[in-house]
Amino acid sequence: MAKQLELKYGCNPNQKPSRIFMQQGELPIEVLCGKPGYINFLDALNSWQLVKELKEATGLPCATSFKHVSPAGAAVGTPLTEVEKKIYFVDDLDLSPLACAYARARGADRMSSYGDWIALSDTCDEQTAAMITREVSDGVIAPGYTEKALEILKTKRKGGYNVVQIDANYIPVPVEHKDVFGITFEQGRNELKIDEDLLTNVITENKNIPDSAKRDLILTLITLKYTQSNSVCYAKDGAVIGVGAGQQSRIHCTRLAGNKADIWYLRQHQKVLNLPFKADIRRPDRDNTIDVYISDDDMDVLADGMWQQFFTTKPEPLTREEKRAWLTTMTGVALGSDAFFPFGDNIERAHRSGVCYIAQPGGSIRDDHVIDTCNKYGIAMAFTGIRLFHH
Repeated sequence: MAKQLELKYGCNPNQKPSRIFMQQGELPIEVLCGKPGYINFLDALNSWQLVKELKEATGLPCATSFKHVSPAGAAVGTPLTEVEKKIYFVDDLDLSPLACAYARARGADRMSSYGDWIALSDTCDEQTAAMITREVSDGVIAPGYTEKALEILKTKRKGGYNVVQIDANYIPVPVEHKDVFGITFEQGRNELKIDEDLLTNVITENKNIPDSAKRDLILTLITLKYTQSNSVCYAKDGAVIGVGAGQQSRIHCTRLAGNKADIWYLRQHQKVLNLPFKADIRRPDRDNTIDVYISDDDMDVLADGMWQQFFTTKPEPLTREEKRAWLTTMTGVALGSDAFFPFGDNIERAHRSGVCYIAQPGGSIRDDHVIDTCNKYGIAMAFTGIRLFHH
């Protein structure tokens, strides 16, 4: 391992010179293939922290899909249902637990995951590598790679795919620094441990949070810890299904994440599952088309013969009424927020996307209104007492 790595440029091509380096010791990473850039390494190091912490909290293999220093999705490696295999387009693959974790992470928001950076908590196996080669992705970081997995990944992008290995035992110094406008900021690293102890202060009338929901709430909180703030996260069945990141208003975070969760669920509607795609359609085109199909009530975007590019026959529209009816069956969703909810409107929006469990810091002068709104819908909400801003 080296003490520094020279990079082509920084965030933008005009930002030179660029490098990553250690003040003391050697870098805990090794580039096994490709030539990662500045933003690649920002994504790699943030995403690795997320999966490492999530693995420690759950004991399960974990994966995340990162774009522009925030997760598009994150998940633990629980088995997929037949419907999930179909909506994640992995029903033709042999899936290991780690591959299941990445399928879930990538499947949370496939539009945002286009060109993602991947982090894996465990040694990358052949099944996970095979899945990665089928997706448009910039690179992957993991604590190791099997010989066959590395062989597979080195074929991607004609040998230029970015593959980074990190020392799983690396522990960073407890104080971190960042330069802004020539001025150095210093702070203690956010070493806060996130576990079930944060979910004991349930302040709503409904105090029942089952173990599966506790796992999902922990997943949302760890995801938020590495998401650009303000941020809100929805999760279900061990997978993030919607992230609202970097918004100035919390209600906009809640709406953005909720809209993504709705799209994730609408992808499971029978009309979407049975769309008559042509056999040779590219994966990104298919994802974009599904998004258009779900978003357009009257198929106006696919009118005038445009549908012929993608489908063997023109599909029936998924009407506004059908979408509303389907979304009313969505339930059991967990929601986490990196700071308190200032108003009950966030709860109203969350309820529309099937949220039954919430974890948030509390501490707003309108906590009473937020609690009352939860009680109105029978939502169980825990006050964690901790804020998870990340910038």
